[in-house]
Amino acid sequence: MGADLSGANPTGADLSGANLSLANLSGANLSDAKLFEAKLGGARLNNADLSEANLFQASLMGADLSDADLSKADLGEARSLKGATLPDGTKHD
Repeated sequence: MGADLSGANPTGADLSGANLSLANLSGANLSDAKLFEAKLGGARLNNADLSEANLFQASLMGADLSDADLSKADLGEARSLKGATLPDGTKHD
């Protein structure tokens, strides 16, 4: 089990390269955060605010993004979304 950061407010934080695998980030405010090359595999990001977050080259394999706000988020060349639950509740193949 990863760190419990549910409800955290690291708005605009530079978390580039951070290993947040299996972390609970449910309801966290990560708007405008820099998550370049972050490891978010299996992380719980449901109801998280990821608006305008930089997720470029982030690994999101198996992450729960249900009801997450990804408006204007940069998912450019995300390493993997395999098995991730997308904001609309569907699973990515």
